[in-house]
Amino acid sequence: MYTITELKPGRAITLGGEPYLILASQFGRKSQSKANMQCKLKNLKTGATVARNFQGSEKIEEASVGYKHVQYLYAGKGTRAFMNLENYDQFELPDEAIGEGVQFLVDGLEVDALMYEERPIGIKLPVSVILEVVETSPGLRGDTATGGSKAAKLSSGTTINVPLFINEGDKIKVNTEKGEYVERSN
Repeated sequence: MYTITELKPGRAITLGGEPYLILASQFGRKSQSKANMQCKLKNLKTGATVARNFQGSEKIEEASVGYKHVQYLYAGKGTRAFMNLENYDQFELPDEAIGEGVQFLVDGLEVDALMYEERPIGIKLPVSVILEVVETSPGLRGDTATGGSKAAKLSSGTTINVPLFINEGDKIKVNTEKGEYVERSN
């Protein structure tokens, strides 16, 4: 059981028999009233996001979730296929369960699958991934004084802004949480 001060982002709790992942939390106290924790929660079964306030001495049940190391295989119609690296079982997840992370999935990428009652319900991407630039306009020589950027299409299919010196065929590191260019990779 968690107290309200232990409700931190990334922890899983159970409310009304449903598992929720804490996306954000903020502690607060008004004058002489009891302490409270404002949380933004994501339902791990439906994907719906809700806001909830927890009061002072309230106890919150911990959800039984875990992670398994899996490998991304391919995209289907509105789904993504993964393989468990321990027993080679394959499973599919709908794009909605993965969220914004689908834009960084490339064949062979190893990620962690969020498991609830031994069923996969989502994935956790690494903080950064290395992707290849497949399409971008050529950088102009001497145009770096302004520190400008240009659009680049990556091997995962997404488009992000990169510095002017990046060319087609370059491999770059991309932050998956912000969707931003980090650095050129070897």
